[in-house]
Amino acid sequence: MTEAVQTPTYYLETPDIETSSDDYATRFAGKVGEWFLKVQEKATLKMLKPYPGASILDVGGGHGQTTKALIDAGYDLTVFGSDPVCKERIAQYVDKGQCKFEAGNLLDLPYPDNAFDIVLSYRLLPHIEQWQRLIEEFSRVARKAVILDYPEKRSVNVIAPQLFKMKKQMEGNTRPFTLFSRAEVTEQFNQHGYQFKDAYGEFFLPMVLHRKLKSPGISSAAEDVCRALGLTGLFGSPVVVKYIRG
Repeated sequence: MTEAVQTPTYYLETPDIETSSDDYATRFAGKVGEWFLKVQEKATLKMLKPYPGASILDVGGGHGQTTKALIDAGYDLTVFGSDPVCKERIAQYVDKGQCKFEAGNLLDLPYPDNAFDIVLSYRLLPHIEQWQRLIEEFSRVARKAVILDYPEKRSVNVIAPQLFKMKKQMEGNTRPFTLFSRAEVTEQFNQHGYQFKDAYGEFFLPMVLHRKLKSPGISSAAEDVCRALGLTGLFGSPVVVKYIRG
């Protein structure tokens, strides 16, 4: 008698409901917030440059941080969220037919293998407990590359757990997150046939410091110096990384 094959099940995780909320968007409001997102946008479009017109699945992208830039750049965009409520901040683009939105289990994406040229995901990996499974799904669904961000262990974030209470008092709507090393993330992608291609450390100085300075000019100048000295390349965080199918 043949034994039945047990298919692993993964419990539902929905951290993108929070990142898709209006409250979370206030973390990127104002001139400093706009500057944060411009840094992220620049890194994203640079990594996507080899794939003009590519189909992109933005997993957890209901925050809308990259939606307009990807549409304007001519990409075929689908945003995927864990719940229909994650559509609210990008509804204007969906309703105009400029991109698509679909909802379901982040850890069991309802698409066949190699369904999209690129899988993109920001503000998600550090808030997923079953993060290895998330990377497995990204690797399965992507045909060419996966681009995502994470907070780097090799940065000032290493003392984040000790400073979380103070950070919470200063920022109000922050939340705990997992730190990763390049080696940890790369190991998981390697297991699924993907190789490291590129990385871009966004900031050397803590983002909370930039928020308190309230001066994109000063912050940008300080970060330019850190980048020129090689500090951001070595210790920058969050890190935007790109993995390609090997």
